Amino acid sequence: MSKFNNKGKAEMPELNTSSLPDLIFSILFFFMIVTSMREEELKVEFKAPAGTELSKIERKTAAINLYIGTPNQMHQKQLGSGTRVQINDKFIEVYEVGKHVAEEHNTMKGDDKAQMRVVLKVDAGDGTEGRKRPSTQMGVVSDVKEELREIGALSIMYSAEYDVKRNEQ
Repeated sequence: MSKFNNKGKAEMPELNTSSLPDLIFSILFFFMIVTSMREEELKVEFKAPAGTELSKIERKTAAINLYIGTPNQMHQKQLGSGTRVQINDKFIEVYEVGKHVAEEHNTMKGDDKAQMRVVLKVDAGDGTEGRKRPSTQMGVVSDVKEELREIGALSIMYSAEYDVKRNEQ
């Protein structure tokens, strides 16, 4: 007497995969809705200078953006119309640049730390004859570069827009 009968091998029923694409699409749609890309709120007036010999950033995750310019209309009442430095979503003083860039560097992972670039996005002004909004003074940019040099952040890039007019000449 055998406790188990081996009369025939039971067949495994086939797995119904017809609803699998719907399930995957639903999960994808869920993550697209829930996930948001981090964007910085621009709190300074910024118009990129024009240039012809430009290159793109290879790894945007390894870039730290520093905006340098006058505060926009919403923030001028609090801060005045002098040149300010913005990192992420906050204003900082020039002497604090090194500390904040070092903090950002410490939050980076792996290869991003080794390939870190500081991108200076400096306001070029409005470009009109009357100069309603003057361009950022080079002294402020030099002070920021000096702060970066003190912490060893020597890889600096300047943000610019491609100038079609100059390239045609």
